Amino acid sequence: MKNSSRFFENRDCEYFPCHKGGKDFNCLFCYCPLYTMNPCPGNPTYLQIQGKKVKDCTNCIYPHRPENYDNILKQMCR
Repeated sequence: MKNSSRFFENRDCEYFPCHKGGKDFNCLFCYCPLYTMNPCPGNPTYLQIQGKKVKDCTNCIYPHRPENYDNILKQMCR
């Protein structure tokens, strides 16, 4: 895919790719804007750390898949 206002792939980032999977990896939402959402449309897991439930998005590529761009914007504008 070509970099645009809807898609950005930063192959020069020292963390690229930060998650495994996906052919076109969208870095536009490097920090996931859905992190605080519950339920989340991605596939996070939850860990118990010092008695607190912590969201772990290590295996989630939902915000990095280009086809999810429109849904992410809808979620953010609720």
